[in-house]
Parts: sequence; structure tokens; C-alpha cells
Amino acid sequence: MSKIKVGVLGAGTMGAGIAQVAAQSGHRVVLVDVNENALTKAKASLQKIIERLIEKGKWTEDFGNEVFGRIRFSTQMNDFEGSELIIEAIVENIEIKHAVFKQLESIVDENCILASNTSSLSIAAIGSVLNNPSRVIGIHFFNPAPLMPLVEIIPAVQTSEVVTENARAIIDAWNKVTVLAKDTPGFIVNRVARPFYGEALRIYEEGVADFATIDWAMTALGGFRMGPFTLMDYIGNDINYTVTETVFKAFYYDPRYKPSFTQKRHAEAGYLGRKSGRGYFDYNENAVTPEPVKDEVLGKEMLNRILVMLINEAADALFLNVATKEDIDLAMTKGVNYPKGLLKWADEIGIKNVLEQLETLFEEYGEDRYRPSPMLKRMVREGKNFF
Repeated sequence: MSKIKVGVLGAGTMGAGIAQVAAQSGHRVVLVDVNENALTKAKASLQKIIERLIEKGKWTEDFGNEVFGRIRFSTQMNDFEGSELIIEAIVENIEIKHAVFKQLESIVDENCILASNTSSLSIAAIGSVLNNPSRVIGIHFFNPAPLMPLVEIIPAVQTSEVVTENARAIIDAWNKVTVLAKDTPGFIVNRVARPFYGEALRIYEEGVADFATIDWAMTALGGFRMGPFTLMDYIGNDINYTVTETVFKAFYYDPRYKPSFTQKRHAEAGYLGRKSGRGYFDYNENAVTPEPVKDEVLGKEMLNRILVMLINEAADALFLNVATKEDIDLAMTKGVNYPKGLLKWADEIGIKNVLEQLETLFEEYGEDRYRPSPMLKRMVREGKNFF
């Protein structure tokens, strides 16, 4: 694939990371941010990353210099002229994105792909203000972009097939793992992963176990790399809560995505996680790490409850054609480091067992939150497996 000129709008962590990925794949890159400070920060951060990679022997000094030399830092949108792909990575605000995309359309020629790295907004809505919305697509990277292999490719209803194919081919050439997702709230990962946080919070609110014990069950017994509370502290409770609230509203207040008061109160109290020194856990210097209650019976009950909720969500995403079964499993292993694909996991546990556990929860609580996906019922009735 020929090396095209790539534009990245927004020099925050995500934008700078995407610029690095494009540059190390051999493209000329323009990183634009109207805020001079953000550009200075991005420049310094990239230099530090390159130095570290050279020190570790992962890059040669020549390669590091080449990568840095391919990126042009600018405050001027007009410098995007001649780009064949622009990826926007700015604030999650539809009005601001509309203004920016209109401006981009006036600068680049008509075959330039205009992409958004949004994690929660509709791609159709972003493209709706353009004269040619068929060139708009979602290209959703995960943080940190240079390290996380997964990229979700999200065509809107207006996106042309050629744009979808070209966008995916470009990102594939950057050594990323791409999955194709329907333009629905949360796409694949942010939709399917909701119960990992939501159900863990619910278990805590019911007084079943404390944060440390729930995290222990998910890591020690479930094989997850991080427990839900450690992960929420890592992401930031403000950010994680906002994503939950956005997905909840976008799904017309479906109870399955209902946010938690515990998380809201932590965010309101400024207990945002690692970045504020305190979240569900205390990250200050002399803080004592709480000990989990290592009760395997209780641990397995909690793990299974969260796991069947995750599987239900993955099955429903398949039922509603959000993505293929292969892409759903790939997204969860490569995007959020799950130990196994959820649909494959369902086959291992037995889909009938998953359905029975969900039906027990649904009967116990009488809440729509626990309603089993019709896909699971159908699979059990027909005696089928996902794979």
C-alpha cells in the first residue's frame, strides 16, 4: 500500500498515539491542535517514548529519528491539505465535531477519508452535516494506541463500501487487528464490556463482597488481567461513569446499561482513581492495600454472575448483527485483554448452563437487566454452539 499523507486532529494522548502509529508505519503525518500547549506536550511525550524504545533496543536511533521526522506539528487546519485520511480525536461533543468536520470538508479534496475516533457518538450523526457523508467512518483506537492491537472500524449508514474497505486496509497495514462494527452505541467493546463494571458494582452494592474480594475473584479465578475496580480506577471513575451514562441514554434507557450510584458518588467525591490518588482503592504513598476474602465458593459465584452477564451481552450483540461472532470474540480479547472470547467461553461452560444462570437471576430480581438474549434461547433449543 502506498504511503499516503495522514492527518490527525487533536494532540491529546489518543491523537498523539495515533500519529505515532501512522508515522512508524511510514506515513507523513500532520498532527493538528489549536492549542499550542497540547502540541508542545505531545512533542515532548513522543520524544520521550522514542528515547525509551531506543534504550530498550526495540528501535534503532535512525528509525526513531525517521518516525519523529515524519510528524509535522501544527496549529493550522489548512495544513491537512493533501491528506488522504484524517482521523479526528477531539472532545466527545457532537456540536464541536460538526463544526470541525465541516471545516475539514472545505480543506481536503473529495477522496479524502474523514474518520472519527469517537467511542460513544453516532458516526451517522457526525457525517450528517457534510455535503458528502459517504466518506465519513468511525476508526476507534484503544488507549494507548501504539500498544493496543485492536481498532474498531465503524461504517455509518451513509458510508460507502469503498471507504469502508479502504479505511480497513489502511489500518490493517499499520499492523493493527481490525474488527467491523455496526454504528450502534458503544460499538462492540464498550457495549459488551458494560457488565464487567456494572455487575461488579451491583454485587458490591448488595453487600455480597468488598472491592478487593470481587477483584480477586475476577483475576485469580477468572483469569482477567485486572479486576473491575482496579480497572475503573485505572480508566478514571469520571470517564467510566460518563461512558456508562452515554450508553444508557443511547439505548433509550435499557435497564441492562443502568449506571451505578456507587460509581457516581465516587466520581462526585473526586475519587477518580489512580489519577486523583484515590478511587475504590487508596493510591497514596502510605496506603494499606486491603486483603481480599479468598473464599473460593463465593468467588466462583461472583465470577459466574459477571461472566454470564458478559456472555449475554456478547450473544445479544451477535443477535442484533452488531458484528460477526469472530469479530466480537476478537474485540474482547484484543481490545480489553479478556482471557478468552466470550462466545467461545460460553461454548466451554455450556450455553444451557449460561441460560439457566441468567433465568435464575431474572426470576430472582424480576429486572429486565437480567433478561436472557433470544440468541441464547435459540441456541439451546437448537442444540447449537457458537463455534
